[in-house]
Amino acid sequence: MLLDIAKALSFLLSILSLYPVAGSAFFVPGAHWQERLVLSLARTGLAGCVCLLSGLLFSRPWQAEEGHEPSLLATLPVRMYLWTVLGVAVLFLVSWYLEEFYVPYLWRNLP
Repeated sequence: MLLDIAKALSFLLSILSLYPVAGSAFFVPGAHWQERLVLSLARTGLAGCVCLLSGLLFSRPWQAEEGHEPSLLATLPVRMYLWTVLGVAVLFLVSWYLEEFYVPYLWRNLP
């Protein structure tokens, strides 16, 4: 019972730690993309630690049966972290490209 509560709380904490990663990558007003990149990388590292510890609770390697070693990458918090990092990285690259190469052409054509 205590392990189930710890799993739920660690999963909630891993979700809450992934939220600022996306927020710092896109929603910092007045910041250039270099500043947003550094801030989101720092928060990605922190979220990775939280999700890794939550994944350890989900895999329970201390209760593994003989011949069956649980994979840490197969746990829900670690997969959620990897998918979030992949999605944020792709969206960040697209936003960087649009900011550098498309938006200046929009500003030139204003009256």
